[in-house]
Amino acid sequence: MTMTITVSRETDPKAACCTPIEVKTETAACCAEASATDALLSPDDADAIKAAVQSKYGAIAEAAAADGGCGCGSLSVADAAYPEITGYLADADLQLGCGLPTEHANLQPGQTVLDLGSGAGLDAFIARQIVGETGTVLGVDLTPAMVARARENAEKLGYDNVRFLQGDLEAMPLPAASVDVVVSNCVLNLVPDKTRAFAEMERVLREGGHFCVSDIVSRGELPDAIRRSAELYVGCVAGAMDESDYLAALEAAGFQNVRIVQDHLLDLPDEALKDVVPADVLAAYRASGTTLASITVYGEKPA
Repeated sequence: MTMTITVSRETDPKAACCTPIEVKTETAACCAEASATDALLSPDDADAIKAAVQSKYGAIAEAAAADGGCGCGSLSVADAAYPEITGYLADADLQLGCGLPTEHANLQPGQTVLDLGSGAGLDAFIARQIVGETGTVLGVDLTPAMVARARENAEKLGYDNVRFLQGDLEAMPLPAASVDVVVSNCVLNLVPDKTRAFAEMERVLREGGHFCVSDIVSRGELPDAIRRSAELYVGCVAGAMDESDYLAALEAAGFQNVRIVQDHLLDLPDEALKDVVPADVLAAYRASGTTLASITVYGEKPA
């Protein structure tokens, strides 16, 4: 199954972000402040990358709080299926996901679940429906405005066992061996040092715990011109790690039985690249056969 990523500069503030067969990186009018500039980023400049991510996603959270959201997300592959899931909250759905990690995470009542890059709380609230009143759900997000939005949503739901923290996924504000399951949805590609994030996942998981994360990866090498684009980075494209390297890094972090449980090929059309990639680079990229994919990965920490 192939899904298409497009970049839209429509003026309709309610322009849809996602359909079952089309995925958009939306920069509609209501999200003007949320869209990144065409500035170049160095893949090694972690501070600049984090600042760009905070700027874009903070603006998305504030826009959603102001008008209920406009679907101005990044690669919303999964949103068409979300309303069918128990625990779905429309106010928490900012159309930023690329998978359904909670569907494959083998969650059980009473567990402690950690959602990385929890946004407005969508996956955390779905997890809460499964772990129940005896469980605990924690969310960590880099962007203060997203954390505030998630806390407001949790208060509306009356959940006292769902908590959201502001923090860096490369240095999580949690003690070692404190959670049973880690989930994440289209966020780890935004982290500059993914190997550190994977090591942190391993650190906070209890022995015998497991993770299930959805993310965007590349199959082949992305050109430097794409890697350096701020707009494509915050749109979950430029930060995509090579799939084989991604899986190897998870194993190197100490996880076992690492496997892909679901994947979708993503089509990155010329329209999504022509404003940020020179024609010769675009031609070379097409000739290389490199593609992007949305994958959901499961793995376990040894007991």
